[in-house]
Amino acid sequence: MGRVRPQIAPWWRSVLGILAGRGFQALVVALVVGIVSFIMMQALPGDASYRIAAGRYGYDMMDAASAEIVRLELGLDRPWWMQLSTWLGELATFDLGRSHVYGSRVVDEVAKQLNYSLLLAGGAVVASLVIAIPVGIAAGMRPGGKIDHVSLALSIFLRAIPAFALGIVLVLVFAVQLGLMPVAGFRGLQHLVLPSLTLGLGLAAVSSRVVRDAVAEAMSAEWRLFSRTKGLTARRTVVSHVLRNASLPVVAYVGVQGAYLIEGVVIVETVFAWPGIGHSLVHAIFGRDVAMVQGTALALGLIYVGLNLVIDLVCRLIDPRSA
Repeated sequence: MGRVRPQIAPWWRSVLGILAGRGFQALVVALVVGIVSFIMMQALPGDASYRIAAGRYGYDMMDAASAEIVRLELGLDRPWWMQLSTWLGELATFDLGRSHVYGSRVVDEVAKQLNYSLLLAGGAVVASLVIAIPVGIAAGMRPGGKIDHVSLALSIFLRAIPAFALGIVLVLVFAVQLGLMPVAGFRGLQHLVLPSLTLGLGLAAVSSRVVRDAVAEAMSAEWRLFSRTKGLTARRTVVSHVLRNASLPVVAYVGVQGAYLIEGVVIVETVFAWPGIGHSLVHAIFGRDVAMVQGTALALGLIYVGLNLVIDLVCRLIDPRSA
């Protein structure tokens, strides 16, 4: 008799499928982001060696001789396809190279800046949930009511304002006029409030409507009416059944908001001089630091894939149909 192979439970089979799919997506993202960011940097006008030399030695000390030294040291005189193939080869060994301007390892710079960016992103998500969940639940419990109309108007207003404009308004009000918050930089958690609120308000503007729609749909579902006929109280029905079913589309939408969050991090970090990966990306582009641009863009792309992986697993866990 042949040996019986152990059977994989359906739950684990679906989890393995999610991991495999996101792993393949991460590989594709790494290649596409690296190649596209390299091509875009090559398409910029001017001689990159002069900008890199200026970043290294300062604009007053930069001349044609120093630019030529940089060109030969970094191999910028080689054809573009040879430079790209070198980076892809290093990427295959999980080596992102060294910064063209500072000479430090790109992976070390990205890891240091990523801590600040994740702190900002976490603060933005918390601010968004604190605002969106209670507002969305209140609006969804009574669709068409006053709270629903007011929250819709505020959602449209906040979503229409660009992140940088909202950040400037918050700085003018809370930092300049009222003097309650610091303007920029990071020297403590108080510096986290305004940039987190800038991102969080934009996220909450849409999240609150997603929560509202999910709660309204769950409240009108037949299974909720059936749970009431079984003798469950209104509070028990909402807490045990309505919120769990309504949380599924809300959690799924967090993955969609990841794109807005990554885009917003780059803009908001620049506005508030936040020492994160977005702020570093902007400086790397101006300094023509190709290695840093590719490394930071790759990190942002992989963060988006990782966020979607977490969302997939959480949705699989909280889905009532998987119980």
